[in-house]
Amino acid sequence: MWYSPEGAIVPAKIDVHFSVDYKMPIPYRGSTEKEHNRMKGSPMSSLPPKEEMSRAYQRSDASYDGIFYLGVRTTGVFCRPSCGARKPLPTNVEFFASPREALFAGYRPCKRCRPLSALGEPPEWAGKLLSAIEEDPSRRYSDAVLRAMEIDPAKARRFFRKNYGMTFQAYCRGRRLSTAFERIRKGDTLDDVTLGHGFESHSGFRDAFVRTFGAPPGRAESAECVTVSWIESPLGPLIAGSTADRLILLEFTDRRMLEAQIQTIRRHFKIPIVPGENEILRRLRKELREYFSGLLKKFTVPLACPGSPFQERVWGELQRIPYGRTVSYEELASRVGAPGAQRAVGHSNGLNRIAIVIPCHRVVNKSGELGGYGGGLWRKKALLELERGQRSFVFARSA
Repeated sequence: MWYSPEGAIVPAKIDVHFSVDYKMPIPYRGSTEKEHNRMKGSPMSSLPPKEEMSRAYQRSDASYDGIFYLGVRTTGVFCRPSCGARKPLPTNVEFFASPREALFAGYRPCKRCRPLSALGEPPEWAGKLLSAIEEDPSRRYSDAVLRAMEIDPAKARRFFRKNYGMTFQAYCRGRRLSTAFERIRKGDTLDDVTLGHGFESHSGFRDAFVRTFGAPPGRAESAECVTVSWIESPLGPLIAGSTADRLILLEFTDRRMLEAQIQTIRRHFKIPIVPGENEILRRLRKELREYFSGLLKKFTVPLACPGSPFQERVWGELQRIPYGRTVSYEELASRVGAPGAQRAVGHSNGLNRIAIVIPCHRVVNKSGELGGYGGGLWRKKALLELERGQRSFVFARSA
């Protein structure tokens, strides 16, 4: 868990005018159902049944925190399901899959339950499950096992699909296989790996391995994959992905472009994506921690960010902007040899797949206003304040 000196981080001055800074049409409270559904149409934004959510917030069920948020039309605020405030009438409530959707619909965060104050930490039940998987990736998690852990299987499926883009069982299978993959590359025998990672037979392991990695276990030394993991930050959870030697993805999990970015990675790298850990991700965690503590001004983790020649020029120039400094879109366009191409530069900024490390947040409008940012203007503001020494973060516990 991360905190600012004043307490848990919350965006500043977010109100119904929040969307104006994005230079794009965004539905407000009272928008048409068609507009609202279009905004929430992504598979990553699936919600539990309405009746289930209504029961959860009426009971102040904290186990649903992070699964959905409720906007209260009469007050204009949005809350966690566990909020202790007086319960609104069902007719005055609408539901959202993320704080971003609620903000874009014109709601402001509740001052009582502070729904933006713990974005960097998964719900308690999810954290418990993730820790259990990491302790023993070979374990099988049937619905009965989840219920014995007092976790609703349907809720687990929704959480993993929303935050990782895959089902819970696919996550567990990928975690088992990624661990097996590492052991094979280190020289363990097929018998040891098969029996030690929850596979009942060589053929079952081989079939699962080929489906995931595109190569049989005997060729694992040459097989590659993208390893992805969840990283907590004071500005919300991030999903990071890397090959064995390069970071290729770092995005806030509530960013709308995340699914498209993952598809772009699949297209560029043509290798499977599996959950897990590797040396690059551990190095990234350490550097991010130092960055948010104000101790690191230049990342050293190696990157791979293929794109068009123009995009690669823009992303390369972004990395030359000094810590604590900003440039305008106009200046950046000139730097990449395309004066007057501010729109194209802005578009390439928006397609940057490695947030923070490739610092697209350091580009602002010519007037000095922040302009757009895929992760949200409140995050851009916080990052720039951090780099100018106007904001700092401290830890509630070591990690």
